Amino acid sequence: MLRMAISALAAITSIFVLAGFVKGVVGLGLPTVAMGLLAIVMTPAQAAALLVVPSFLTNAWQAIGPELLPLTRRLWSMLLGICAGTWAGAGLITAADGAQASAALGAVLALYGVLGLTAVEFPVPGRLEPWLSPVIGMATGIVTAATGVYMIPSAPYLQAIGLEKDRLVQALGLSFTVSTLALAVALARDGAFGVPVAGASLAVLAPALLGMALGQWLRARVREETFRIVSSPPRCCSARISSCARWSDVDRSPPIRRAPRPWDRARRRCAAG
Repeated sequence: MLRMAISALAAITSIFVLAGFVKGVVGLGLPTVAMGLLAIVMTPAQAAALLVVPSFLTNAWQAIGPELLPLTRRLWSMLLGICAGTWAGAGLITAADGAQASAALGAVLALYGVLGLTAVEFPVPGRLEPWLSPVIGMATGIVTAATGVYMIPSAPYLQAIGLEKDRLVQALGLSFTVSTLALAVALARDGAFGVPVAGASLAVLAPALLGMALGQWLRARVREETFRIVSSPPRCCSARISSCARWSDVDRSPPIRRAPRPWDRARRRCAAG
């Protein structure tokens, strides 16, 4: 029994280190990676409850910035829709001992991967935002309540409304923070997020932050072109931040020139000969 408990603790710790590492490298993905792997060793409701503290703190930090108030004014109806949808769907993630939630989680993660790999984009005209935002919020809330994952469909939608890179990152943090808080309220109402679970969620913050620190350390040492290749798979579904960099000054900077390597000179001599 003790051996099983130690194995489970080691697995959970490793999962949060890995999930934090992914977020540290590409800036996103902590809840998605963690939910997908934690569902192997526990129910989706238990996994979602463990994620509350690390997800809230990392996303709240991401949401803070100069555009917080303008983004809140623009996205308020979507944020309210997220709360309403999550609370309307409260109980879905704990129903049938988590069997239905596990199936729904698998379907959402599969959709997440397909959208990311195909890089599908859905441009949304500005005139449609006022009525589409609350609909997207409600849909995101229901998916959150059923699976604990809040990327679909909020993340593709936020990319589709034309936010530039920095505002998109901040808007994602804002949306995810609200989703986390709404889900925490729903889980607490269902008895899945009590004081002991909140303590465990606080405890896994340490390995998540360790993973983030390692990921940021690696990202600081990866060249720009390599980073774009690594971060191009499903990074926030189709809302790939790197694709939004065309609006930033990053893509307008001169290309990085690397020093010639010895084998490059040898290759040129062979070609010339």
